[in-house]
Amino acid sequence: MRPPNRWTDDGCAGAGDIRADPGLDDAERGSAALEFIVVGLLMLVPLVYLIVALGLVQEQSLGAEAGARHLARAVSTATGVEDARDRADRVLAAVKDEYGLDDVDLALTCTPAGVACPSAGATLVVTVRTTVALPLVPPVLGLERIAVVPVEAIAAHRVSRFWGGE
Repeated sequence: MRPPNRWTDDGCAGAGDIRADPGLDDAERGSAALEFIVVGLLMLVPLVYLIVALGLVQEQSLGAEAGARHLARAVSTATGVEDARDRADRVLAAVKDEYGLDDVDLALTCTPAGVACPSAGATLVVTVRTTVALPLVPPVLGLERIAVVPVEAIAAHRVSRFWGGE
């Protein structure tokens, strides 16, 4: 024998006739699926945009840091000015290609302040600056210039005391 079923034992005419819970009024019956989709989209779209934007900023930040570090190391271990320039060009091209850096501002300074840069025994400081354009920003009313995140990385490396000795 089957256990009693409240849908069929309440006097319903047939097995296909299913009545809603009489305790619910019309305002409580409804569209949970529709509410889930609307609220889900309202929460999911900004979350996905934030993840994409942070990923772009992280990629450019890693690229700027790698560029500054590798440039400082390449220039400080060079044997002379021409070798340093050649190494710097190759390293910067490789970093731009690997990390997708577009507009890079590069600055080389040396400490102590009175010495030529680079020179033997000085500390070479390399600064790499770039900007990250936020995704899906239309080029209307100058928004593409405003919606950028500046990224800067600084690396220091001691120049060999034998630098330029050849």
